[in-house]
Amino acid sequence: MGKNSSAVKLPIDSGLVAIIRSKTENEGREFAQALVEAGVTIIEFTTTTPGAFKLIEEFAGKPGLHVGLGTAMNKKHVAKGKAAGAQFVISPHTSKEVIRATKKAGLISIPGVATPTDVANAINFGADMLKFFPASSLTPGYLKSVRDPFPGQTWLATGGVTLESVEPWIKAGVTAFGLGGPLTSGGIGEIAKRAADFRNAINQARGAKA
Repeated sequence: MGKNSSAVKLPIDSGLVAIIRSKTENEGREFAQALVEAGVTIIEFTTTTPGAFKLIEEFAGKPGLHVGLGTAMNKKHVAKGKAAGAQFVISPHTSKEVIRATKKAGLISIPGVATPTDVANAINFGADMLKFFPASSLTPGYLKSVRDPFPGQTWLATGGVTLESVEPWIKAGVTAFGLGGPLTSGGIGEIAKRAADFRNAINQARGAKA
């Protein structure tokens, strides 16, 4: 993590943050349960998912599972996430309001960044990690250029990540990946295999980098 690390710790070295963005509360619950059974240890419930705060409350107490709030757009979202048991807060943008509220609540702040200005602002506002979004549009080569002036940061690539792109992202300096559709778009029955495939790709890429 960066120099602003929260007292709350997130085992980001697992390399995988599962994103729940579903059409219904029950679908979100089924996705999350399947991810837990597949061995995923970090799950983000987005505010666009019906019943997101209820789902956070349901899953926050599970042993070994780290649950957070995604698509946090304002301090009210942060407060509701905190009350529900979220440990971290992720947003698609760099918001001073969201980052400051997250840090005040004692949670881990992971704002979305896409430019050097975003990165500088996010760090100044107190971010713990940086969500590079949308990753597929920004490319690993772009990240290499952007991160050079900002050493010591932890990067989470999110948006359009594929199994084939894992290695280039790892080589570019990414620590972990935010994965939604790549894990859940095939339905409940595909989640375990897809999670295992991404874990294997991440481990192989880390070995190649070393």
